[in-house]
Amino acid sequence: MQQRQIGPFNVSALALGCMSLSYAYGVPPAPEHGERVLLSALDAGVTMFDTAALYGFGANETLVGRVLKAHRSRITLASKGGMAGVDLAGDGKLVRVIDGRPEAIRRDCEASLRRLGTDVIDLYYLHRWDKKVPVEDSVGELSRLVERGHVRAIGLSEVSAATVRKAHAVHPIAAVQTEYSLWTRNPEIAVLDTCKEIGAAFVAFSPVARGFLTGKLRDVKALDAKDIRHGMPRFEPANYAGNLKLLPAYEAVAHEAGCTPAQLALAWLLHKAPHIAPLFGTTSLEHLAENLAAADIRLSPATLAKVESLINQQTVVGNRYSEQSNREVDTEVF
Repeated sequence: MQQRQIGPFNVSALALGCMSLSYAYGVPPAPEHGERVLLSALDAGVTMFDTAALYGFGANETLVGRVLKAHRSRITLASKGGMAGVDLAGDGKLVRVIDGRPEAIRRDCEASLRRLGTDVIDLYYLHRWDKKVPVEDSVGELSRLVERGHVRAIGLSEVSAATVRKAHAVHPIAAVQTEYSLWTRNPEIAVLDTCKEIGAAFVAFSPVARGFLTGKLRDVKALDAKDIRHGMPRFEPANYAGNLKLLPAYEAVAHEAGCTPAQLALAWLLHKAPHIAPLFGTTSLEHLAENLAAADIRLSPATLAKVESLINQQTVVGNRYSEQSNREVDTEVF
């Protein structure tokens, strides 16, 4: 498989996002199935695995840590803190809280280390910038985690170019992780160039547009009641109906290129720049193999231009996040 450089780590060009094995898109699969997905990815050459304290309120880190512990020397392990499940009411019920105070980041990291069953996390992200706390303070604590040997490199998620620069002035930023795909092009405004300038990798999550670019999600009303896409404007039935109109032409390009729609989306990202590393998630062994095969696909400049003209910020209907979620991120918008 192609490789990508993320900080000091040389990793597989396609990384596995483990979130959906425990959280987000309806009822997660049984842990035994999650184990099969993780080990199949490892056997297929994936060396970068991404999780977070938030995912399943720790359950995802526990799963990843248990399954991959015996293979720890073969992988680069990424996790995130600063957004986690917190028992605010003291009744044992965890709620999602963004907390970028140094003491909270330190607590999150220590808990992640325990759940992952490791002495050190290779790449540790600030999952969200807590806008009540100067980013320099949060990154300062991440830097201290590196000094203590708990973390090898640090990253940021869903931040603007200006915030990346502020953070990088405190401690070298190895990676910025933000949503990026044909239908979410915001990183092209400034963050991609900033990452290239400072030598940081750009890790693109939701590279197949949360399933849209697979061409297989036709009826959003059929999604599980707990699926997080219900809260995303682009997946509201009226908006999604408009977005579905983009698929026939896109699928035709994939057919011409000799690949599936999902593979086209991933291959497009791999062709964009060498510092871009797509991070995909799946609960399906079939889709895992399909996605990994995208690393071998070569696209012509004409094909790249064609798909970019078909699906972009002008043609997609609806915002990517709700108003509340938009307030929680720091990314540039068109």
